[in-house]
Amino acid sequence: MNVPATSNKANGAVQQLHTDAYDWTNQCVKCGYCLPACPTYESMGVESASPRGRINLVKLAAEGKIDFQKDLSGPIELCLGCRACETACPVGVPYGHILEAAKEAIGNDQPVNDYMTKIKKLALIHLFPYPKRLNMLGTGALLYQKTGLSKLVRQTRLLHTVSPVLSHLEQALPAIESPAKRIRTGTIIPAKGQTRLRVAFFTGCIMDSLMSRINRLTIELLTLVGCEVILPENQCCCGALHSHQGEALQAKALAKKNILAFTQTDAEVIVNNAGGCGASLQEYERLLADDAEWSGAASDFSRKSKDISQILHHIGPLPFTAEYRGIVTFQDSCHLRNVQKVQKEPRLLLQSIPGITYVEMEGYDRCCGSGGIYNLLHFEESMKILDGKMNDLKETRATTVVTVNPGCQMQMNIGIQRDGEAGIKSMHLVEVLAKACGLK
Repeated sequence: MNVPATSNKANGAVQQLHTDAYDWTNQCVKCGYCLPACPTYESMGVESASPRGRINLVKLAAEGKIDFQKDLSGPIELCLGCRACETACPVGVPYGHILEAAKEAIGNDQPVNDYMTKIKKLALIHLFPYPKRLNMLGTGALLYQKTGLSKLVRQTRLLHTVSPVLSHLEQALPAIESPAKRIRTGTIIPAKGQTRLRVAFFTGCIMDSLMSRINRLTIELLTLVGCEVILPENQCCCGALHSHQGEALQAKALAKKNILAFTQTDAEVIVNNAGGCGASLQEYERLLADDAEWSGAASDFSRKSKDISQILHHIGPLPFTAEYRGIVTFQDSCHLRNVQKVQKEPRLLLQSIPGITYVEMEGYDRCCGSGGIYNLLHFEESMKILDGKMNDLKETRATTVVTVNPGCQMQMNIGIQRDGEAGIKSMHLVEVLAKACGLK
């Protein structure tokens, strides 16, 4: 990394950036093709909220010309990390990698003294890496819903008084399924009929704890098309949230744990049903590229990782038994579209359902504003982006908006509730397909 000479303090900050980060910033030719693709540039209208502007700020920080905390932290934190700019960039600047390198440098340079930073680090280090702790959280959410406490909280607006942000997120939670129905890791579920493919299923952390019904239906759909499904033991969080928040060491540790868990199976494919998780799994190869011990296994793992829509489309057709009535539109997961490069399969699956009326939404490829925990950390900015998405959704007259990522699904639920659109529901692709196959 050829960086101009700077002060000792600046040199210390430079060393916190990944070796290649500065060189990556020099790839940007400042053409501006990324600007129309960027949701925060569109909503905020300033150069520092654009990919081009952020790249230039990272470059200046690496050269010691601006301060990491005072000048770089704010613009970087306000980035959604949707990576739509990468698809628009004519020279292939790896913006996502620059963003993660910058977040890691900022995090290492930042004293942990404010309340939100402490809560964030606590969750990333002591909650998400531990499936049992997350499942306990899911069980608590189930009791919260089943006892009627959730209705009382909403009627009294108690949570809204404490935190309007948490109030919106609470109302967006799906109905939690009983833990008794959750398929345990260490289980092998046989195919219905002839076995055509052996797959290992990545359960995820949020999906397994709060949306286990979607996981269960995913497994049932896979067995319907002839997949034997293995749920490896000791799998854990994919590490996406950690990478996005600059916790690179923790992300690498989680990646290694998952690689070890899945390589102990003889599965031909590793299947996931969450766009953000799938993108993280596919990037294990890049994450561990400099680790001689793990790079080969990481490359093999990433090559095997596929989204559920790819598998169902490839080895289908699904045995539909019922029509799905109503107008349906699809909201792309940014990381499924921009990182995994999966676009056509979810649409083709939806269009194959009997009775469905499929309508493409204007701005289907634009971020909904969820961004992992972005809508929790930057609620107002997130809602500005969501408001634009809701305008596009209402133009379709859809009764169902389909997503392939838990954060997107909950974000669309927030938009539906905020707008009072009782005639629209947000559903995961798996839920729609399962309903048409007669699964409950």
